[in-house]
Amino acid sequence: MGLGDTVSSADERDRAESSPSTTVDPKPLSRDEVFHILQTRRRRDVLRYLREADGPVELRDLAEQVAAWEHGTTVDGLSSGQRQRVYISLYQSHLPKLDNRGIVAYDKDRGIVERRPRAAELDRYLEDSVGDERSDPWPRRYAGVVVASGAFVGASAIEVTPLSGSVTASLVLAAFTAVTIGHVLDRGL
Repeated sequence: MGLGDTVSSADERDRAESSPSTTVDPKPLSRDEVFHILQTRRRRDVLRYLREADGPVELRDLAEQVAAWEHGTTVDGLSSGQRQRVYISLYQSHLPKLDNRGIVAYDKDRGIVERRPRAAELDRYLEDSVGDERSDPWPRRYAGVVVASGAFVGASAIEVTPLSGSVTASLVLAAFTAVTIGHVLDRGL
């Protein structure tokens, strides 16, 4: 198989994915297909939004909410450019791909999007609720330990505290160990 074969196969796959189809493959999605579908944050956000919605949604509303999540703001706080960029990418690329795979029903003419039963195959790969990855408390907890440890080590270095370097290092290690254990227990790992 030469380079030309690889390029033409990739081109054929992209054309097939971008042209909506009324037939849905009844086989479960392979792991590679799942990861290919979920490789972009916009598609993951679309699926989260549709999972929380009751029935069909308008493309305009979907695009506005996805744009708001991307920019860390509310729908009212979006600029028209932010709205338009997300709307166009959903309209031209992401929704046709999800429709072609039988994940959503996308009526381009009416601007309506609806979750199909096959979308449930992807739920286990998504966070529990919309915006989870942006509201995860663990990065802030680790940052707190870093700041507190830095202050403690700095105070120890200028001899504000009567503790030796090895005691200070042990306390810093204990703090990181405690946060890491809490993180592991919280995630059920």
